[in-house]
Amino acid sequence: MRHVVPVSVTGVALATLLVSGCSLTPAEEDPVQVRLADLDARVAKVERIIANQSLVELSQRVEALEAQSRDLVGKADLQQNAVDAAKKQQRDLYGDLDRRLAALESGVAEPAAGAAGAGASSVGTPAVAPAVAPAVAPGAPLSAADQQRAYDAAFAALKDARYADAIAGFRGFLEASPTGALAPNAQYWLGEAYYVTRDYDNAAAAFGAVSERWPDSSKAPGALLKLGYSQYELKRYDNAKQTFAQVVARYPDTEAAKLAQERMKRLIAAER
Repeated sequence: MRHVVPVSVTGVALATLLVSGCSLTPAEEDPVQVRLADLDARVAKVERIIANQSLVELSQRVEALEAQSRDLVGKADLQQNAVDAAKKQQRDLYGDLDRRLAALESGVAEPAAGAAGAGASSVGTPAVAPAVAPAVAPGAPLSAADQQRAYDAAFAALKDARYADAIAGFRGFLEASPTGALAPNAQYWLGEAYYVTRDYDNAAAAFGAVSERWPDSSKAPGALLKLGYSQYELKRYDNAKQTFAQVVARYPDTEAAKLAQERMKRLIAAER
């Protein structure tokens, strides 16, 4: 006996299979959306590259500015150290002069004052100094009292910033008394008068004469140092380094040697 499937059941089964088959087949992607997504990804990648390049350039600029800032700070420190060293040297030099003058007043000046006779003022007593050396013929010898007065006059002019008078006074003193006890000091302060007026050529000659003629005087270390300073101002850097080396070698453990070493370090650092 044959079983007959109802038509309505068969139709339902076919419809069910068709629906199932459609649900198993993946839907096709919209090509426009695919293209847009690809463009978005590419744009994002380009933006990241540009952003990274901008950051690198910005970082490089910051590093360059920091390097310039460090360089400027270093130069400012060097200049300040040079100013401080120059101020200390001036104080030391003037202090040395005061000590020398006190020694001369207690030694050379008092006998000279006694020889001058009654009513004459003591050489050790401060007096109004003339602008230049006493009126004596060039090359004429000076007595001990006249030497002291001529020296005091020239040094007073130097302290008062009357540099032309100071130069004339020290030169006149040295012409009249080139081998006197005060000659090394006079030669040194002559160089100082030239130096402060930026006449570095004459300053170098004056300072060099101290170390050549009186290498054992108390002014010799400072004079050799200032010779190096003068050569530096004249941009004779190799000569300046050699002079600073001589200061250290010939006068170790002195303030002049310490200052010479500091200046040599700055010269070497500037060459790098």
